[in-house]
Order: sequence, then structure tokens, then C-alpha cells
Amino acid sequence: MPIQYPELFVIRHGQTEWNLARRHQGRLDSPLTEKGQQQARHMGSVLQRVVGGRTDVAALSSPQERAFHTAQLSLASLGWPIKQDERLCEVAFGVWEGLTRDEIDAGWGDQAAYAEQHPVAWNYMSPGGETLADLQLRTDSFLKDLAGPAVIFTHGVLSRVLRARWLGLNEYEMLDLPGGQGIIFHLSPRHGHQVIEK
Repeated sequence: MPIQYPELFVIRHGQTEWNLARRHQGRLDSPLTEKGQQQARHMGSVLQRVVGGRTDVAALSSPQERAFHTAQLSLASLGWPIKQDERLCEVAFGVWEGLTRDEIDAGWGDQAAYAEQHPVAWNYMSPGGETLADLQLRTDSFLKDLAGPAVIFTHGVLSRVLRARWLGLNEYEMLDLPGGQGIIFHLSPRHGHQVIEK
């Protein structure tokens, strides 16, 4: 049976310019697009409805600009302070950062071929990047330090690993978790994993 962690509302940052260009950001950054800013404000209105009256929910964000800007826009109407936590940063993609998948496949053909057969491994096999074990250690440390319910602003890969660790899923089950931007993933001991879109 998995460890029971506090209730979480997990949010990936809004769309960025590099998301549009299909470039891997990792520890690099690019600004939110207009759509990304709209997504952040929309999630703020959803949060206002879902947790607006609560006083037991903390707000935590990756310090990377795309996540922190999303948090600022989303929480503007709530006026909550936002605590930054390095453990919520995106997976480091090493030398792949800033590259498209086509550029990565062209430069690292052997790894690309391996990844086709082992989809769990792809995000964690970049030269100089982080492994899945690295991310699991980071997310486990973060989850253990949580004192209560929280709204979390983070990134695509880290969000998936964080939710998998909260749910007690293995690396293969993790692939079935939904992703996306403009969505709030609600994790609660009572209801498990739910998607809040409206």
C-alpha cells in the first residue's frame, strides 16, 4: 500500500514558445505564449472555485520562470504567497536542452532506436541529464516534507513522476497518467487521481 500523502492540486506551466516549437526545455526556459497566459488565468478561476475559501492549502512552485509565471497569474486573484522549491524543477535534459526530437534523433540515433522499444527510458537517457532515479529521489524528498494540502506548479515530466510517486505507481503504470497544459490534476486520499478542466 502506498504512503498516504496530503491532498495535491498539480499544475503544469502554461504553453511556452518552445512548447510551440517542440523544443525540449529542461532546465532552460522560454516565455509563456499568450495562450499559456490565458491557460494560467483560467486555472486561477478554477482554483478560485475549488479551493478559494480554504485556508489550509499552500502554494508551491518550481523556480523556473515558466512555472513561476504561471503560478503568479493563476494565484493573482487569491493573493496567496508562493513558495519556490528547486525539487519541482523540470528534468534536466543535459545536452538535449533546446533541441527538437528530430534533432535529438539525428544526433543520437542509437539512443533514439532504444527509446522506441523502451518508452519509459526516453526522458531519462540524455547525456548529462537526470535519470528517472534522480527524479524519484527529488519527488520523494518533496512529498515527505509536505505539511498539508498544496497547489503545485511544475513541469510536464516532473508532474508525471510526482503524481506516480503520490499514487504508488511504477514506471510503466506512470505512462498511463494523463498530461497536458491548462489542466489541474487533483490527488486526494479520498478520490485518488482526478482531472479538473473546468
